[in-house]
Amino acid sequence: MSADLLRLGEQVGRLMDGGARWFHVDVMDAHFVPNLTLGTEFVRQLAGLVRSRGGALDVHLMVERPAVMVDLMLAHADAISVHVEADPHPHRLLQQIRAGGLLAGLAINPGTSLHAVHWLLESLDYVNCMGVNPGFSGQSFIPETPDRVEALRSMLPAGVAIEVDGGVSAENVAVLREAGATLLVSASSIFAAADPVAAYVELAGRRS
Repeated sequence: MSADLLRLGEQVGRLMDGGARWFHVDVMDAHFVPNLTLGTEFVRQLAGLVRSRGGALDVHLMVERPAVMVDLMLAHADAISVHVEADPHPHRLLQQIRAGGLLAGLAINPGTSLHAVHWLLESLDYVNCMGVNPGFSGQSFIPETPDRVEALRSMLPAGVAIEVDGGVSAENVAVLREAGATLLVSASSIFAAADPVAAYVELAGRRS
């Protein structure tokens, strides 16, 4: 969402030259969140580029009808996260994703109780813990996020990863890792930098 879409192939290629292999795509429908972003054809084309070089695509569905979008994305994604707030049947959605051979993630908004995850543990590969309110890139990081990550880590089986999406930067990446996050999604901190590749390398290597 933060990339220059007119130069996306070039930017993704340069990031992959710098070591990036996991790309996160925000799909928004202007209903579940007040923004409209990228659709199936875009994801298909990006998947071709990324997968041809050994990478993977993590699709984050911020949409009002995620069950429909899951079916459309199965052929192009390697992992899909759906919002627990978006559908009354999150267990069914997670099973749908796994049945397609993909990693299944549950996204959870900052204002949602972590207990929403509890009864879905056996159906999860990762939890996408939002570090901002979903919908727009470049928002300020919510400072309570590391505490939520730490609480999630104590709840989740060891094999379930924690992803933090939104507001991730060089200033907070170490504390998020320490809290238990293993997948860190950064958008504007990379693409808004003068040198996106250098920004990615700094984030990927930042431990303290």
